Amino acid sequence: MESAIMSHKEVEAVLLPDEQPILRVVPMPADVNAAGDIFGGWVMSQVDIAGGVVAVQVARGRIATVAVNAFQFRQPISVGDVVSFYGKVARIGRTSITVDVQVYAERYRPCTEKPLVVKVTEATLTYVATGSDGSKREICLPAS
Repeated sequence: MESAIMSHKEVEAVLLPDEQPILRVVPMPADVNAAGDIFGGWVMSQVDIAGGVVAVQVARGRIATVAVNAFQFRQPISVGDVVSFYGKVARIGRTSITVDVQVYAERYRPCTEKPLVVKVTEATLTYVATGSDGSKREICLPAS
């Protein structure tokens, strides 16, 4: 079976999106697996946080994650990478918001002018707007 993750030598450099990230974080040594890469679960949790920020802004209130529709790991993340999470609304339903999250790592290398930027993860998550009691509620969109 062919792996979807490219080796470190096959990395395709990209540019960061021309917008502000929803979240930016540097993983620490406590976040690594036995192979020395950042745990996939750590990445998933950060993606959920970033997507949740976007969903809260749309729902204008409390939300809950109801589905991880797609999640693809493209490259490993290492301790010291600056990891940036970008989120965009993909769909707004009556009670739900679907968010696409793109994740990039900036890898700083000694004696180079610029960091190597690689896309490491992309995901699509669905959130539901909830009331104070945790039940679903309709999303109140602002008048156009």
